[in-house]
Amino acid sequence: MAVQAKRRRVTRPVGSGSDDNDLDPNPDPVASFLSWCRRVGLDLSPKVAVSRQGTVAGYGMVARESIQPGELLFAVPRAALLSQYTCSISGLLERERGALQSQSGWVPLLLALLHELQAPASPWSPYFALWPDLGRLEHPMFWPEEERRRLLQGTGVPEAVEKDLANIRSEYYSVVLPFMEAHPDLFSPRVRSLELYHQLVALVMAYSFQEPLEDDDDEKEPNPPLMVPAADILNHLANHNANLEYSPNCLRMVATQPIPTGHEIFNTYGKMANWQLIHMYGFVEPYPDNTDDTADIQMVTVREAALQGAKGEAARLLLQERWDYLCSLEMVGEEGAFVIGREEVLTEEELTTTLKVLCMPAEEFREVQDQDGWGDEEREEDSLTITNIPKLKESWRQLLRDSVLLTLQTYATDLKTEQDLLSNEEVYTKLSWRERQALQVRYGQKMILHQLLELTS
Repeated sequence: MAVQAKRRRVTRPVGSGSDDNDLDPNPDPVASFLSWCRRVGLDLSPKVAVSRQGTVAGYGMVARESIQPGELLFAVPRAALLSQYTCSISGLLERERGALQSQSGWVPLLLALLHELQAPASPWSPYFALWPDLGRLEHPMFWPEEERRRLLQGTGVPEAVEKDLANIRSEYYSVVLPFMEAHPDLFSPRVRSLELYHQLVALVMAYSFQEPLEDDDDEKEPNPPLMVPAADILNHLANHNANLEYSPNCLRMVATQPIPTGHEIFNTYGKMANWQLIHMYGFVEPYPDNTDDTADIQMVTVREAALQGAKGEAARLLLQERWDYLCSLEMVGEEGAFVIGREEVLTEEELTTTLKVLCMPAEEFREVQDQDGWGDEEREEDSLTITNIPKLKESWRQLLRDSVLLTLQTYATDLKTEQDLLSNEEVYTKLSWRERQALQVRYGQKMILHQLLELTS
């Protein structure tokens, strides 16, 4: 998976044909990588080219010729994947598997990368040469805390980053560093660094792939992450034109839309809201391009909105009882959020149930408690789709509206301020890259929240 932003100017395309200079003693990184691809059997179509794009991460792929849906762009043999199972210390990592357990599940791959990066003759060196400069990654975890909070307040990103940083530090000192110190012959002092580990976590977060489980394996642990050369060069778009397919022998990148000559080839990293893109990958899609964008309403914010409307201590106690009941149903939690998309409520069941329980008359709530729930019959007007929100009961709409208003108060600026910045090209162009990215995150979320205000008014 790549960390680059979208729609960058493409320059210096390098093809995958036989003219790449294999004998050049100082080949450029792309030529070296393409030569390495041929050696490991990584088959690139002659219709695609790796391109240097002059951004933080720097690379992408473009179509050298017109490509039709279903055409194979490249195939990566499983032997060319870099994982805990294919690195030169895979045997050790397997034997020590019990000692490498962690919350993230990424430790074995990260140790494999730490070892291969400092190995003078690592077979993966041409692949590493196409990596971005680790010191220039633009994930918010590398921003100064003051800047991160100032630019992304209310978006959910600062809170997610704080958890990441705490987990990274804990994982490094409790698992990773002791392992490296126990094997000094395999890990030189220069890779025993929290800063480097921090950077590699961000790289794996942005560039790795995770093979999906089979349909009948839902209860199994997720598959470990993989580094997939060539596939991780492709940038992301919600409206992507290629997709990665998994098979027993290889991973195949296949076109899903017509790709005209000279156009960039985009993969998808999944349905990602802009706050997730900037958190995990360090970029966003400008509004309104990201059709997968969402806004969160914290579950406790709905509780707070309901408490504001409760009159008297008895009403507040009953409201807390209703909240505890929702917790017992696992519909809400102290750290959960209701997720609202541009065209759908992604947590429809949770939000519907929460509004129903918090707004129902006291006698009805007692009946629900006594009967341990309610039947499957649902009133059609209670369906919580975006288009049906105006038809909801007035009490539901009011609680939802109050929750949206409280959510909007968590941002440092209002929607008009964001609109003024976006509409003034002279001012917008003077913003830093981070300021522009953060502005797009905030603006997309506020547009969804203001749509809810209109629907609940």
